Amino acid sequence: MTAAAIPVEAPSSYQRAITAGVIGNVLEWYDYGVYGYLVPIISQLFFPSGDPTVSLLSTFAVFGVGFVMRPVGSIVFGIYGDRKGRRKALSAVIFVMAASTFAMGLLPTYAQAGVVGPALMVVVRLFQGLSTGGEFGGSSAYIVEYAPQHRRGYFGSFQLVGVATGFLCGSLTAALLNSLLSKEDLAAWGWRLPFLFGLAVGIVGAYMRWKISDTPIFTDIEEQGATAKAPFVEAIARHPKETLLAFTSTLHNTVAYYIALIYMTNYMINIGKLPQPTALWISTAGLAFMIVQLPFWGRLSDRVGRRPLMIFSCVAFILLGYPFFLLASSGNLTLAVIGELLMMVCYAPYAATCASFLTEIIPTRVRYTSMSFGYNIAVAIFGGFAPFIATWLIRETGSSSAPAFYLIAAAVVTGIAVLRCRETAFTPLR
Repeated sequence: MTAAAIPVEAPSSYQRAITAGVIGNVLEWYDYGVYGYLVPIISQLFFPSGDPTVSLLSTFAVFGVGFVMRPVGSIVFGIYGDRKGRRKALSAVIFVMAASTFAMGLLPTYAQAGVVGPALMVVVRLFQGLSTGGEFGGSSAYIVEYAPQHRRGYFGSFQLVGVATGFLCGSLTAALLNSLLSKEDLAAWGWRLPFLFGLAVGIVGAYMRWKISDTPIFTDIEEQGATAKAPFVEAIARHPKETLLAFTSTLHNTVAYYIALIYMTNYMINIGKLPQPTALWISTAGLAFMIVQLPFWGRLSDRVGRRPLMIFSCVAFILLGYPFFLLASSGNLTLAVIGELLMMVCYAPYAATCASFLTEIIPTRVRYTSMSFGYNIAVAIFGGFAPFIATWLIRETGSSSAPAFYLIAAAVVTGIAVLRCRETAFTPLR
């Protein structure tokens, strides 16, 4: 069956495909968002130190540890998804994700269990990283493979709607807790609530994913007996260029994301001296603003192509990366809000198109594995440790704007990679 012969699905099928793909991202990034936004509390509870910077570095390092397992998860779940189907792999992913998020809310603190508390946190973050490694590539492939050819960008944009919604829910939850609870109650038990709530989302998501059917294009190659027997080997040996492109095109995406949506909150608190609740609400507003933009940019990419929007975002961060940090460190509420919203305007075009772009450059046989591996290697090295690197750069250089150059460098590398690749928006999936 050719791509043109794949039957047209009913609108309700498209809605189920998008929802099932998105819900795992909501849970995944809700957890990461809550952790990132509660860093000041978590650092005190699990990594007490006389030097606040050391506590922050330790907490950000554990945040990054989860990313070390992402490439492993990308291989494990990628192979399973390319051989047995997207549905089965994504169902397993969300089960592991929900269990580890719930476990996070049960951990004993340093005061309760000594070094056992931080050690258990590392273990939980490793399991979260394992599940996360299989989420983005699988859900991106599932959503975009289900989409009509002329709407792949629009459908793919909902992948990042799920990611950003998860962060938004994490940010909103953290902001509400900071506003409603005293510092004592937040430190005593309030910080646990967001992680415990994640179990409900995980149960619903696992049920939804188990009930969906696999994508028509994967079902087609499965019926023909054309699925890859060794997806990881095939991805590396026969499609190294595509896997490398998944890596390089992710650099700007991941560094901009984690700097703008995780690190910048703590930057406004520690460097800009804004109150913690204020910084959290600024981040929440920025996330909401980005979410409403994503479908628009995804739809536009179906008309003008992926590359123009991706290149625009890279150039914008190259030119404005330094001013972003000047605005955030000003200590002025209005300037900080302007800086956050401006970052969202510059980042949203890339976020909206990355899922469809990555899905389109890789053949169906190895799409889950190749995309997940290239994407997660970049995220593990340059995204997960972005807050740690940014904090370290400030400490070593003595310049509060030093992280801007990290942001700019990632945009330069990705911009060159995208300039050298072909447009993917107007051709059938490989």
